[in-house]
Amino acid sequence: MTMRKLVTAMVVAVLAGSPATMGFAQQPDANGTFTLKVQSDIVLTNVVVRDKKTGEVVKGLKAADFTIMENGKPQKIGSFDYQNVDEAAVLHETTTVTGKATIADLLNRNLAAAPGELRDHRLMVMFFDLSSMQPEDIDRAVEAAKDYVNKKMQPADLVALVSLDTALSMDQDFTANKASLLKGLGKYNGTEGTGLANGGNGVSDGTADNASSFTADDSEYNSLNTDRELYAIRTIAKSLERVDQRKSLLYFSGGLTRNGIENQASMRAATNEAVRANMAIYSVDSRGLEALSPLGDASTGSLRGNAAYSGAATQSRLDSNFSSQEVLGTLSADTGGKAFFDSNDFAPVFQQVQHDTEAYYILGFRSTNTARDGSYRHLTVKLNRSDVRMDYRPGYYAPADFQHSKTEDRELQLTEQLRSDLPATDVAVYLQALYFRVEDNRFFVPVSLIIPGSQIPFLKNGDRDKANIDIVGQVKNGEGIAVGNIRDTVKLALDQTQQVQRKNIQYSTGFTLAPGRYHLKFVVRENQTGRMGSFETDLQVPDMKKSPLKLSSIVLSSQRTPNTEKKVTNPLVRDGVEWIPNVPHVFRQDQHLYFLYEVYDPARQKSAPAQSASPGLTRRASGPVRVLTSIEFLSGGVKVYETPLVEATVMSNPERGAVAFQFDVPLTQLKPGTYVCQVNVIDDAGGSFSFPRLALMVQAGGAAAGTKASGVEEPAAGSRALTAAPKL
Repeated sequence: MTMRKLVTAMVVAVLAGSPATMGFAQQPDANGTFTLKVQSDIVLTNVVVRDKKTGEVVKGLKAADFTIMENGKPQKIGSFDYQNVDEAAVLHETTTVTGKATIADLLNRNLAAAPGELRDHRLMVMFFDLSSMQPEDIDRAVEAAKDYVNKKMQPADLVALVSLDTALSMDQDFTANKASLLKGLGKYNGTEGTGLANGGNGVSDGTADNASSFTADDSEYNSLNTDRELYAIRTIAKSLERVDQRKSLLYFSGGLTRNGIENQASMRAATNEAVRANMAIYSVDSRGLEALSPLGDASTGSLRGNAAYSGAATQSRLDSNFSSQEVLGTLSADTGGKAFFDSNDFAPVFQQVQHDTEAYYILGFRSTNTARDGSYRHLTVKLNRSDVRMDYRPGYYAPADFQHSKTEDRELQLTEQLRSDLPATDVAVYLQALYFRVEDNRFFVPVSLIIPGSQIPFLKNGDRDKANIDIVGQVKNGEGIAVGNIRDTVKLALDQTQQVQRKNIQYSTGFTLAPGRYHLKFVVRENQTGRMGSFETDLQVPDMKKSPLKLSSIVLSSQRTPNTEKKVTNPLVRDGVEWIPNVPHVFRQDQHLYFLYEVYDPARQKSAPAQSASPGLTRRASGPVRVLTSIEFLSGGVKVYETPLVEATVMSNPERGAVAFQFDVPLTQLKPGTYVCQVNVIDDAGGSFSFPRLALMVQAGGAAAGTKASGVEEPAAGSRALTAAPKL
């Protein structure tokens, strides 16, 4: 079960935003003069020209000999270059071009510090998708790569090694050193824990098969698998954008299966990034030539019924094999490479790469179509002679800003970030998760998400400022299985007064969970510029059956809002009022500090008769309880204030077996600073106790009134309170 609520926390703050620019933008300077900025991207395409009769590369052509058209419209060639490996400067066998060996280094633009060293060289990236290959497939691919390095690698060849198992790894930067390459390739042999991506056997994504692993259903598994690997290809391509020369990615895979429109968006993103980086993909199905028996092989269970003796089973296996190769074929076709399927001889792929990159022309142009809509644009290259044939990629995806991206692309962006191990940090996000027992073995977990208002660019619409944010979240249990999901779009419309006072936007939701260990991750995106932020944390929902004193989370709040819903299962809603958790634990002196917590199943008098409990809860004695509680505030280890001791003798909520405590502590007489708040809870009848502590912070503010604790006598006015050091 989930619930949602949005709260705008009002604190004085001024939001400064700048309009997004795309294509053209006019901005005044200090003197009021407008400057016109034009955003334009150069499109590069490689063209291999060969004689029709001999197949030899045609050399000596000039830019004026070519005509390039985009969607049938001629384009002006702005850059022209000719690369010929015969003219390569001979590098020493031990040379490594960059000396860097991580994907992070590549993404930080540390590749090819001296780009001139790469000129007239053949740049090859061998990408081993270990997560989709069985051990025998890895052996087959590695042996073919070693054979190329030992026997067919040429002086002009520079090779890099990249692998994907549980994470993307740069194993060897571009080098001509055969010993380094052979050592790197040898590490892939005998890899343990790899899974079969398309057959549903083994374990997912290279995770070891142990007690914590699980196998998802086909649609979820394949979608995740494909997205991971396409994202890896995008990362590799992006790291090579700065190198103008043609790059060849040899992609060794056990096959990819694509399901649904999200993966189509993934495909566009991957091919577009490869095209932008001038990288052709040569896909290799490392499974080689397979005998697709309708009865299956030893890795699959037996078929039931008579389906194995009809054409349906054979057709099903053929369709499955084709779908796992279709993605690989599309990657190659759309990037100007070639796909190699159904063969146990992988040598031709290396020969093809060498053949395609021995000499080629690089044509560059700036498109006359300035729309940044992400649409596919067809390319046509013509030459002023008819005795040749040309090889080049058929088109590319136009660049797209967030405002022009399609709905499925936007959804994919959120999903990818939710799955990514690399957090998004463009938007600051803070999260807090609490727990309250609603049944003997079920807990309600309220989750609060904070987004600073300064992170959200609002657009002025009349007398109101408007914006909207997308929120996606997921809860996984200890086995990594998703047990809760949230997907929401929140629309904000604030008047001018609120714009001046706005500080935080707080989003609330909740899940009903059993005791156990969970991992929460939420991703937020503001939909003006597409910037994202993420927050993830572990949560332990306790098993209270053996706890001497059963205590809920302690809620600290500075804001309570009316909630008139008739049927409410959220323990934060009481007597028509909802408590809004203060996530950072930062308060002002002119605010009230509200406390809320519950004690479950406190001990009764021994002579008390039994009482019937509601369904789902154990039977509890009906005698009086005696639970004592107070709150202390410490500064520098010294107690500066303590609330009067409060005694509860009856159940606040007998159906849930709960005794609830609510405190209202004004902060006006507490000095600004950081404090430690200790909550003292004693079950006098049971002889158990608990003293949880929280950190708080108090900031300078205005004046307020005295202190109250709900349900008990009002203590003396002028008492002091405290707040907590923020955990942001």
